Amino acid sequence: MGKRRSFNLMYDNTLDAFYPELWAQESLAILEENMVIGMLVHRDFENTLARFGDTVNTRQPAEFTAKRKGVSDDVTIQNVSATNVPVRLNQLVHTSFLLRDGEETWSFKDLVAEYLQPAMIAQARFVDRVLLGQSAQFLGNGAGKLGGFSSSVAKQYILEARKKMNVNKVPEAGRNLIWTPNSEAEALQLDLFISADKIGDNGTAMREASLGRKLQFDHWMSQNASSIATDSVDTVAGAINLAAGYAAGTTTFTIDGFSAAIAANSWITIAGDMSPLRVVSTVGGATPTSVTVSSPGNNYAVVDNAVVTVITPGAVNFAAGYAVDYDGYITYDGFTNAPEAGQLVTFGTDPTSPIYSIVEVTSTTMLLDRPLEAALVDNEAINPGPSGEYNFGFTRDALALVIRPLAAPRQGVGALSAVVDYNGLAMRATITYDGTKQGHLVTLDMLMGVKTLNSSAGVVLFG
Repeated sequence: MGKRRSFNLMYDNTLDAFYPELWAQESLAILEENMVIGMLVHRDFENTLARFGDTVNTRQPAEFTAKRKGVSDDVTIQNVSATNVPVRLNQLVHTSFLLRDGEETWSFKDLVAEYLQPAMIAQARFVDRVLLGQSAQFLGNGAGKLGGFSSSVAKQYILEARKKMNVNKVPEAGRNLIWTPNSEAEALQLDLFISADKIGDNGTAMREASLGRKLQFDHWMSQNASSIATDSVDTVAGAINLAAGYAAGTTTFTIDGFSAAIAANSWITIAGDMSPLRVVSTVGGATPTSVTVSSPGNNYAVVDNAVVTVITPGAVNFAAGYAVDYDGYITYDGFTNAPEAGQLVTFGTDPTSPIYSIVEVTSTTMLLDRPLEAALVDNEAINPGPSGEYNFGFTRDALALVIRPLAAPRQGVGALSAVVDYNGLAMRATITYDGTKQGHLVTLDMLMGVKTLNSSAGVVLFG
């Protein structure tokens, strides 16, 4: 991500491996250099101990309005006030590993390479996935077409995203665009990004395959950006049924060709538009003849007989259901193809329910980008979003990553612990001895919350 922060650590073989300050300091250095979006959003940090579930207030910057006055008029004084945004610290992110007896004699440098670096890369990946998953909150600001990204349309799509931000009056300074690996590979085929005579970087972009700043965006690639394969979704298809087709911005479409009901709160795409559209309601029951989707509707005009693809839901598979604020793995069934990490998902049939993103998934379980905002019952519908590339454009004030330090364990409980903070990040390192496993357990954890600050300051570039 950037220049490595040095903590002036000494890596000789005599260094005590069980000095928790070292683990905490070095973990922060590795975490910071491996995060992408985590270093670009608004970060709120105060060196005040907090507990899981606490609510803190971060601030959304105030907006001013320029006024005109006559020569003899008084100035108009505006209140300098920022909006308080409550953020729950409901994500306790950790990595733990066991140092077996005998390994404590290794040099700290070797222990970092063997354990700490992969542990912190995993933690950075998790934090970035959580933050990139918030792109689902900006679907109303969409540009481009799912499944349609190539080098031939890359510039057009970027300009559409830029236009969307310009219309939303997002400041030009500080705009970022994070690409999926697939989209970046297409964009790098453009001379706009790599031709030294066009960008004046003496060939650095060509040598390092970096995207740099183009068309008002600082461009980044993240392996954690949402890239959903076509075969990861189950679908059924029908078609638009209107000779004149539909203009952009339509929310109700006449359809035909379906032989089963389309559930509210599921997702569809329409050929020619290919943005994810959330179903509000349908007419026709088991043979739907009309479908209404959430505002703002389609981004591009669609023609008669354009294919309408419905993403088939799965279901929650847990008899007891899941309570509000549940933050663990959700068991599911009913999919022929398992969902993917990064895929957006909704639950139930209420089209105003929260939109989540999947950060981890197995063939039977999924972990969401944040704890549940509403309870789930057994067999409740799970509605995954469409396949494609979800590139995310934003400014710092679109999202907040709020971090507070955790308290060290009480003295006398047999734990060595330290809390270290740097550059808006905080890490707690705790070392205990496990007599059963015959080794020292090292746990590195951080307490955080994530919140959308300004829904106009982000755009999803579909590809």
